[in-house]
Amino acid sequence: MTVSFFFWFVAAVLFSAGVAGLFLPALPGIVLVYAGLVAAAWAEGFSYVGSGSIIAMGMLAVFGYGIDLLAGVLGARRFGAGRYAVIGAGAGGVVGMFFGLPGLVLGPFIGAVCGELLARKGPVSAGRAGFGAWIGIIVGTAAKIAVVFAMIGVFIAARFF
Repeated sequence: MTVSFFFWFVAAVLFSAGVAGLFLPALPGIVLVYAGLVAAAWAEGFSYVGSGSIIAMGMLAVFGYGIDLLAGVLGARRFGAGRYAVIGAGAGGVVGMFFGLPGLVLGPFIGAVCGELLARKGPVSAGRAGFGAWIGIIVGTAAKIAVVFAMIGVFIAARFF
């Protein structure tokens, strides 16, 4: 087994886990995709994909990771959530990670609703804040997928053009 084959194997495993991590809350999808792309570049001794491309993909990964962390909170805020609802959406997202996919989807919603109710806002306002948090999660997931496609595009452009 050559070193190049080993790095290609590691790249395939990391990349596959990263793609799964775009939808599974326990895996840091964007970070794993980035690591897989770096391993693929390493497999070829960085002769095609150089430091500029690696840095560009890294910046995209950091941007995508930030989107992932803030999506539910920003969605709740966009729909008029108060301070407690925004804090609740963030806390719900963190707690929801421990309950798998249903927790990831429902955690920010429940947290935002509880935050609005704690702030003594009405149930309509609480529902709107929860809906905003849920929309934020969906938009954040779509943005993560777009960032991964951009990273793949940078890699392919550097490798073949």
